[in-house]
Amino acid sequence: MSTGMVLEGGGMRGLYTAGVLDTLIEEDVSVDGMVTVSAGALFGINFASRQKGRSLRYNINYIRDKRYISLRSWLKTGDIVNKEFAYYTVPFSLDVFDEQAFKESGIDFYATVTNMETGQPEYPKITEPFKQMEALRASGSMPFASKPVTHEGTNYLDGGVSDSIPLEKAKALGYNKNIVILTRPLDYRKTKPNSFLIDRWYKHYPKFKETLKNRYKNYNKTIEKINEEEKQDDIFVIRPSKTIPIKRLERDPEKLQAMYDLGVKDAKRRINELKDYLNKPLN
Repeated sequence: MSTGMVLEGGGMRGLYTAGVLDTLIEEDVSVDGMVTVSAGALFGINFASRQKGRSLRYNINYIRDKRYISLRSWLKTGDIVNKEFAYYTVPFSLDVFDEQAFKESGIDFYATVTNMETGQPEYPKITEPFKQMEALRASGSMPFASKPVTHEGTNYLDGGVSDSIPLEKAKALGYNKNIVILTRPLDYRKTKPNSFLIDRWYKHYPKFKETLKNRYKNYNKTIEKINEEEKQDDIFVIRPSKTIPIKRLERDPEKLQAMYDLGVKDAKRRINELKDYLNKPLN
């Protein structure tokens, strides 16, 4: 039996995931592999390194720092989340990521990215986070708020565009028991985006444009499939038990804390169910 974990993105809604993961660290829950997207990758990597509290800490500490997220950064660099500060200064110097613990964890870690030429998802395996920081950055670079990330000669953006919840990839990798952590409540469905804006903004990337336009359909289909598999007890899903109004790039520390606290609460409420699921033989 091989256990996987699938992490949805969602910008600062990912603090919910961080709360869940920190609780699973406390409860000594382990997995063999993680297939992650966007904020799920950026926050979830701290589960593999066993750095409980790190995702919340650096976001609370720096969320109002203009070096981290700002309109000025977007106008100056094309990235509203500043590359140098968020992806290099923080993890290398200010709140150091424990790469050695990550490597020793034994967890196979995948970060979903979207190839802008093909419009298709790719799943680079992260083995050396410091050397592969651009792959992680590509996974978390949101459309409109970020410029394309060029990695190994190819342009990429947010993996959530092409595979918002990569459960099927986790299965294809051989994980036959999967914990799925979502950042939206049960009744959430995406709505059709502004096609005119997409056409204008990404006119040089026709396949990416179509993928972005159809993201809402693919997301909603994936949610329906997840709901069915959850009913069959084939997967274990943890999702927000209520809606907390929070922006994708929320800068209010109290709302970030509330999202994190909800993740902790929901995980603690369901931890025994989760352990039963993990210990139960496969059907």
